[in-house]
Amino acid sequence: MSTLPITSILHSLQHQRKSLNHRATSLALISLIVVSFYIFFVARPSLDLAPIALRTDALGHAGTHGSHQQDRDDPPPSSRLFRLPSNSQRKTVVSNVNRPQIELDESQELAAVAAFIAALPQNMIPRSIDPAKPIDPQLVLDFDTRSPRAADELNQIVQDVWSRYPVMLFTKAHNAHSREIRRIIAVMDLQPPPMTFEVDQREDSEVLIPLLHRLTSSTDLPLMLVGGKSVGSIAAIRELNESGELHRLITNAGAVLDGRKKKKVH
Repeated sequence: MSTLPITSILHSLQHQRKSLNHRATSLALISLIVVSFYIFFVARPSLDLAPIALRTDALGHAGTHGSHQQDRDDPPPSSRLFRLPSNSQRKTVVSNVNRPQIELDESQELAAVAAFIAALPQNMIPRSIDPAKPIDPQLVLDFDTRSPRAADELNQIVQDVWSRYPVMLFTKAHNAHSREIRRIIAVMDLQPPPMTFEVDQREDSEVLIPLLHRLTSSTDLPLMLVGGKSVGSIAAIRELNESGELHRLITNAGAVLDGRKKKKVH
């Protein structure tokens, strides 16, 4: 008989707990709805306006007049091979539409192509081009090729690519002559190291190979460029290497022989 009051008390406590749980859940949902409403309809508009007041100019100073200063004083050509155009360059693209496009001679075209494919592994020469004809500069140059400063930008890229890569090799993956030329260069331990492309493994090989042949007057791979100039056939490379002339050419182009050993000494 005494167990009935205890049972009723337990049922009462369970009922109270359920009521509390329902209230807590309801309060949590109401709080979530209120916070969401505040974020999307109150706080968000003010956040969207914040960048207008905190916009920075090219020098990194906060203010509203930085973009005007950028328009007045364009920076000199950057030493980076490929970069995003500045605000002023984007604004002047429309005004340059009627200007003639810059023309490349073969040495400039070679430098532009080399810089383009060296900049990013995914940079490919379009298969639609005719490798027997000069390439459209817009395909391989990252600046406005109709700009009054296009010639200066081009000269900067020519200087940069051959100073960064004094030795550039265009080889085949499974080829005895290509392995030989890679061994010759590997023994020199160059700094900066050579930039090597296994051209026959690239998606653009069908147009890149004849394009390189036209620009360097070569007829086969491997191809070695030292300071932006072709060294010649594999037979010529062997002869230059044996006489020591190849070392001299590479040093004059800006590379350092035994570069890593000399760095350790210093």
